Amino acid sequence: MAFLTYQREQIVKNVAEKTALWCVVLVLLWPAPAFPERDSIAADSPGIDEKLGATIPLDIQLNDETGQKLPLRQLVDKPTVLTLNYFRCTGVCTPQLTDLARTLGGIDLEPGKDFQVVTVSFDSTDTFEIAARKRDNYLKLLKRPFPPAAWRFLTGDEASTRALAAAVGFGFTKRDEIFIHPAALIVLSPQGKVTRYIYGATYLPADLVMAVNEAAQGHVRPTISKALSFCFSYDPEGRRYVLNVTRVAGLATLLFVGVFALTVLLKARAGDKAERLPS
Repeated sequence: MAFLTYQREQIVKNVAEKTALWCVVLVLLWPAPAFPERDSIAADSPGIDEKLGATIPLDIQLNDETGQKLPLRQLVDKPTVLTLNYFRCTGVCTPQLTDLARTLGGIDLEPGKDFQVVTVSFDSTDTFEIAARKRDNYLKLLKRPFPPAAWRFLTGDEASTRALAAAVGFGFTKRDEIFIHPAALIVLSPQGKVTRYIYGATYLPADLVMAVNEAAQGHVRPTISKALSFCFSYDPEGRRYVLNVTRVAGLATLLFVGVFALTVLLKARAGDKAERLPS
C-alpha cells in the first residue's frame, strides 16, 4: 500500500512538473500584441517611427513668435529638445508641455547656453500670435530664470511642418477638428541629428539632463521605454490618452501564469531533491 501511495505521489508530481514547464514555455512563446509596422501603414497615421541618427532638414523655414520666417539652421545650434504639438489641443499637449515646464525648472543645465527647447505646431491654422501667448504662459510656469529665446514656439505652413514631422518620424492625423498624435520629446544634437526619444507626457529631470548631455556630444542612444505606444491609446471622444485596459490586463495575466507555473516547477524540483537526500 505504501508503495502504491508513493507511486501515485510521483505520478502527480511528474504531471505537475511537466504542466508547469509547459506553462512557462507557453508564456515565453506567447505572441506579443501585434502592432503594425510603420512602413506598412499610412504615413499620416499617429505614432512614432524612430529616426535615430538622421539629420532634420535644416533649411525648413518656420515662423517665430513675431511672424518672422527663420530657417531651422538658424535655430538649432545647440542641444535642442523638440516637441511637436498644436496650440488648440485639449488632450495630451497641455499636460505634456506643463510637465515639461516643471521638469525644466528642476534641472541644473543653463537654458540658452547648454540647451534650448523648440515647440513646433503642426497645425497650419495656428498663428504666431497664438504661439507668442503660449510661450508667455509656459514661461510663467517655470520657477527659475528662463530666457524667452531658450524656448521657442514656432508655426508654419502645412508642407513645412509635415516635412519636419516626417524627418523625426512623428506621425499624426486629423479627425474632424482634432489631431490624433503621440506625445514625445525628440532630442537633437547641435547639428540637427536625432539622438534620443523620450516618450510620454511626464518626464524625469535626470532623463532630460542625460539626453541633453548626450546630444551635446552627438551620441545616439536607443529608446529604453516606449510605454506610451503599448499601454495607451487615444480616445477621440474624450480627446485624451487613456489606459488600454485590455492590453495591460492581458499582460498581467500572462505574467501571473508565468510566475505561478515557475513556482510550481521549482517546488516540485525542490521536493525531488529533498527525497533523494539520505535520512
